Amino acid sequence: MKRFIQDFIKVMFSKAGVILFNLGNAVVVARGLGPDANGLIAVLVVYPTLFMTVGSLGISQATTYYVGKDMYGLGDVKRAIVQLWILSTVFCLAACFILVRYFSDGGENLVQVMLAIAPVPFCLFNTYSSGIFLGKKQIGLFNRIEWLPPLFVFLLNILFVYGLKLGITGALTGLAAGPFIMTLVLLLKNDFIRFFSWKVNYVIARSILSLGIVYAVALLIVNLNYRVDVVIMDKLSTKYQLGIYSKGAALTEYLWQIPMLFSALIFSRSAGSKDPMQFSRQIARLLRMAIIAIGAASVVLMVFSAKIIVLLFGDAYAESSSVLRVLAPGVLLLTVFKILNMDLAGRGKPWISVKAMLPALVVNVILNLMLVPGYGAYGAALASTVSYGLAAVLFIGLYAREVQLPVRKILEFSLADFHFMFNLTRGSKLLKNAGFRQT
Repeated sequence: MKRFIQDFIKVMFSKAGVILFNLGNAVVVARGLGPDANGLIAVLVVYPTLFMTVGSLGISQATTYYVGKDMYGLGDVKRAIVQLWILSTVFCLAACFILVRYFSDGGENLVQVMLAIAPVPFCLFNTYSSGIFLGKKQIGLFNRIEWLPPLFVFLLNILFVYGLKLGITGALTGLAAGPFIMTLVLLLKNDFIRFFSWKVNYVIARSILSLGIVYAVALLIVNLNYRVDVVIMDKLSTKYQLGIYSKGAALTEYLWQIPMLFSALIFSRSAGSKDPMQFSRQIARLLRMAIIAIGAASVVLMVFSAKIIVLLFGDAYAESSSVLRVLAPGVLLLTVFKILNMDLAGRGKPWISVKAMLPALVVNVILNLMLVPGYGAYGAALASTVSYGLAAVLFIGLYAREVQLPVRKILEFSLADFHFMFNLTRGSKLLKNAGFRQT
């Protein structure tokens, strides 16, 4: 499986760039603005972030599925994507403006509201486009869409926050400008500009949209589990507590970049896999390796949380260390969902995730409502960890039943797992006794 190894190495460097530049941006904004301002930014961007999930309509995943199956002409798919992008952009911008302006405590400043929703059309376009590259297994192009926007945001925020001292307005400007630059590159260099047309192929558009909406609903519920705590804290806590929570949560979210090393590869190959059972065994092995990696990283973060937080963000965020310690176990547990769900989503079965994440979301909301008023950021972190654990337990059972693979086989380590890891780290071909085949 030489191609898999090559693609993995490309994704590894891409994810390293994503982590480095996002972390650098978090440090710049944290040290340049302070906890209260960071809390306000978290409130301003929470609805746009959610609507980028809703507005994506699962187009990227549906496109990957159809392109991977080679069901439609590439030009027709691109044309449908552009048309769906225009419609979804109009809807999402209007909805986000209303929510941020009139339903959020951060909506008083009109300029900041406009800047907070400005990234939506560009992020949507970049997301839609990535589905084509993933479906064609053009991992290098897919990677650029992943790491270039964070690089642009990082560099621009150094200029706007530190250089020009533009405060919250500068940070929000950087968040919008990064995806905008990437969109321009895609329009001009990857030939998307040719596919702006009023002629609609309703068969392709309907096919992509019908499957995409299922992905979108599933993604919305998943992302609500990640963001509902911020929405509730906006109403029941303070901007300071939001700022403290956002930085502790940000570091744990970087742990998810480890399973995301595999997610794009899993999704693209699952969409075209000729042997679903063998592929599921491969996914189970990748899961076990990710558990080791994230478990080790979680222990390091928990033990050295206070020093890491102060080193990166400064003394003002010292309380974020407790958030980090509480969230780390939940992030480890949810790795089960993160990896296994990509297999089912690649098979065109995203709705299965809803069966696990919807009950977890209900628990998350209830616990946040109970804990946030009295415990602030710490309570929100505890609610999220319980929710993530529940989602992991429910989903692994659902996955096992769907792929007809016992839970014990999914989680049980073997010597072949470590042969696989050894070959993966060397970047050489997989050993035959690792049990992997070309897909």
